[in-house]
Amino acid sequence: MFRTADVREWRTHDVVDVGGHKIGVLEAVYVDTSTDEPAMATVQVGLPTRRQLVFVPLADAILGPGYVKVDYDKSLVKKCPAIGTDDVLPAEDEAAVFAHYGLPYQPGAGGERQLARR
Repeated sequence: MFRTADVREWRTHDVVDVGGHKIGVLEAVYVDTSTDEPAMATVQVGLPTRRQLVFVPLADAILGPGYVKVDYDKSLVKKCPAIGTDDVLPAEDEAAVFAHYGLPYQPGAGGERQLARR
């Protein structure tokens, strides 16, 4: 498992898919609020004038020199619900990101978000 203290160092690493194809550049890491462990990353994709951020799960990801290899195909990642490069994921859209990857969504008992940016 990744150490939470190291996740800030991943910023600007290339994110590559299971086949080694570049998806984009890692923008931020989000941790699971119940465990404080890295859960998802935002990846900057698109043309220079039309960039956006998509989310990708970090389960089974491999950290290498200058890259993070995720266990998902590039085409699936690029179809994930996106946000603008200066935006934050609205709480009501968080479940849709998990559903896109077929992952269970577990908000806190008081309705707290499952993801927090680090």
